[in-house]
Amino acid sequence: MQVFFEKTGDKNFSTIYFEKQSTLYSFTLQIQETDKTMKNKRLIGIMLTVAILLLIPFIAMKFTDEVNWTLADFVVMGILLLGTGLACELVLRNIKNFERRFIIIAVILGVFFLIWVELAVGIFGTPFAGS
Repeated sequence: MQVFFEKTGDKNFSTIYFEKQSTLYSFTLQIQETDKTMKNKRLIGIMLTVAILLLIPFIAMKFTDEVNWTLADFVVMGILLLGTGLACELVLRNIKNFERRFIIIAVILGVFFLIWVELAVGIFGTPFAGS
């Protein structure tokens, strides 16, 4: 049967199917590549956001004495910001259900803000509280 189609110049079903599958596979690879690129762009965005947010108090220290951060303050806030961003990225990559994503990211951000406020002003009175 293959010989018949080759002699007549007609394409048989298996050749058409193979071409469609090849096109579909190529399209799937492009989507996967785009998805990886987007994930990497989000990671770069997280790191740049952390760096820019840490530049705010650094620059403010140059202009006023009211902002007085030590190296430890920058390290702790960097870890806190980066940890929060990476935890949110982990949720975005692994959780497919939108409602679960939303709830988990809301909890992560809530914990971030509670830790931030505790370190800044000490609303819970822990030994880690700010002065």
